[in-house]
Formats: sequence, structure tokens, C-alpha cells
Amino acid sequence: MSAATNVCIIGIGIHPFGRTDGLSGLDQGAYAVRAALADAGVTWGDVQFAYGGSDAAGNPDTMVDRLGLTGVQFINVKNGCATGGSALFSAQMAIRSGEFELGLAVGFDKHPRGAFNAMPAEYNLPEWYGAAGYMVTTQFFAAKIMRYMHLHGISRRTLGLVAQKAFANGVHAPHAWRREEVALDTILDAPMVSDPFTKYMFCSPGEGGVALLLASEKKARELGIRPIHLAAATMRTRPPGSFEVFAPSIEIGGGVNTATRLASAAAFDKAGIGPDEIYVAQLQDTEAGAEIMHMAENGFCADGDQEQWIAEGRTRIGGTLPVNTDGGCLACGEPIGASGLRQVYENVVQLRGAGGGRQIPGTPRTAYSHVYGAPGVSAVTILHT
Repeated sequence: MSAATNVCIIGIGIHPFGRTDGLSGLDQGAYAVRAALADAGVTWGDVQFAYGGSDAAGNPDTMVDRLGLTGVQFINVKNGCATGGSALFSAQMAIRSGEFELGLAVGFDKHPRGAFNAMPAEYNLPEWYGAAGYMVTTQFFAAKIMRYMHLHGISRRTLGLVAQKAFANGVHAPHAWRREEVALDTILDAPMVSDPFTKYMFCSPGEGGVALLLASEKKARELGIRPIHLAAATMRTRPPGSFEVFAPSIEIGGGVNTATRLASAAAFDKAGIGPDEIYVAQLQDTEAGAEIMHMAENGFCADGDQEQWIAEGRTRIGGTLPVNTDGGCLACGEPIGASGLRQVYENVVQLRGAGGGRQIPGTPRTAYSHVYGAPGVSAVTILHT
């Protein structure tokens, strides 16, 4: 691969997550774009293309009304909770191909209060599936982690420790929604939503926007910017036998291979490094159990080792592999279009050494992000300085 096709992140922008009355999701996306442009010191007119993602807040390409009618190529992306990661994957391909030198990945959303309202037909499922209550994701995630806990010896206390860490990290993240620590006993004794999860163990649908400005290495040098390099970006859909969101059942002996395992293995192969060379990781944590399962699916530990890892604090800010340093979805909430890009935003902050109270120790050189969406889509990125 020639130097001209290497991809870098040269600018980042974020609109705080949570609830922002009076401001549309599209406005929050445009806010993030302006922040990313300012961070890189370029103008909207310099941007050659954009990929934008939103699930419920409008078509991203319409933000050109707010940013400027430059005739820019702007393509919309929608891929469940993996929308942001898919937008980034698409954007980096446009530069890696040599077609463009400067482009944008942006995601935003503004979800109403309450649970996500997924429709069976959108996932090629019969209407009875929804009428029977099987589209309720809290129930699926609870069933999945109950099975995993039984198979691999994970305790309910470990679920609580994941949530406790998330809220502690969110205190130090200006863009996080939940910015207060929550005691472990409070988390464990809170009202049950879907056994074994209490209300503190789930993320909430929310609002927010994130933009990442990408450039070729050549363009970054021309602009005089010290870039963060995109070592790998991969995306995979579910293989046979995987146990994914909205799956009505699991095959006997199935569930071993998943979209996440495929995307993770491909990313490490592309980057030419292994899990033990990652300094910090952002893993999809729609609920506390997801972070636990994704630690293994992304190759950082064996199934069941999470119990000891988390008890020993290895995934905390000062641990051997800090995970979800800004509090993840649990503390930030999940605006679907922005969530995967938030993870990469946070990794850029960490690699720049700009994390403040949530900054990991030392000089991190690599960072990993993983986002997962229904009905079984995973996107992984690996960054390096």
C-alpha cells in the first residue's frame, strides 16, 4: 500500500450526549461537523465527500443546508447500532482507494424517551414475532447474558462492577450524559428490568452527534497536522449459527462464531498486531453484559476470564486494558447514528493525551473500538499514533 492511500484522522468533533431540548438531531450533527473542521483547521468547502448515519433523526445529507451548498458528495448510511462504524468504514475506503484525500464521517440521532421501537418487518421477521414481545431487546440481552453466565461462571456482581466503572469514568467525560458515580450496592439493588439486569445496567436511547475528519497521509502532511493513523477498519455481518439480536433461537453447538469475532480477527490481521498490543479499548456496552461478552469476542481474554479481570480492576483507567474510558453507552447513552463514532472520538482523545481525569497512564500508541448492531453487524477500528 502506498503512502498516499494511508488514512488518518485529522479532526474530531462532538455534541454532548443526553437530552438537548430545542435542538434537532440534525443540528447536533452539524455542530459536531463544525467542531471537527475547527479542530483540523479546514473549511467545509475543503471537504470532498461525506458519509453520514442516523437512525431516527432525518437524512444526514440534508445537513448541507446548514453547512453550505458546495455540491459535496454525501451518502447516507443506516446499519442499526453499527451505523457510525459503518459510516467510518465507508469513508476510509473512499480515501484508501485514492479517489479522495479529505472526507467526513458523521453520525447523530435524537431518540424519543423509552425503549427502542424496532419493527419486525425491518429485520425480515414475521409480525407475530413482535406481537409475542420478542422484539424487546432488553429481554434478548438478558437471555443472552444468562446463558453466558451459566456457561462461563460470570457472577451478577461482575455485571454491577461494569456499570460502576462506566459511571465513574463518565464523571470525567464532558460529553457523557450520566456524570455521577453510582455505588455498587445501588446498582445491584435497583429495580429489575430484565433478570439479571437492573435499570443501571442498561444504556438509554438518547441524543448526540459526532464527526470525524479523515485525510490521506499526504494531505495531513500538507496541512501540517500530526495525525492519528487508521491502522484497520473492518465490518462483518453474522455467520451461520451465531446468536444475535432478534435471533429466535440458537442452534445446538452454535453461538461460537459471531460477527464480532470475524470483524475483530480481520482488524487485527489488517493492522498486523495482536490484542496484547492494544493500550485502550472501547467496546459496545448496550448493557453491562455486552461489555463482558465482547471482551472475549474481540480477543482480549478467554470466555470466563472476565470474572477475574474485572474483580482485579484490569479494565479500569489504570488497569492493563482500560475499557470504555468515557463511560461507554452506559454513561453516555446511545444515539444510534453517533455511538460508534463516539468510541473512535474517545480513542483519538486518548491517543492525543487529552483525556483529563479519564486519561489512561503512560503514552498510549494504539486504540481499539468495536460497535455492534442488530441483527448481527459488527464494525472494528484500530488506531495508532
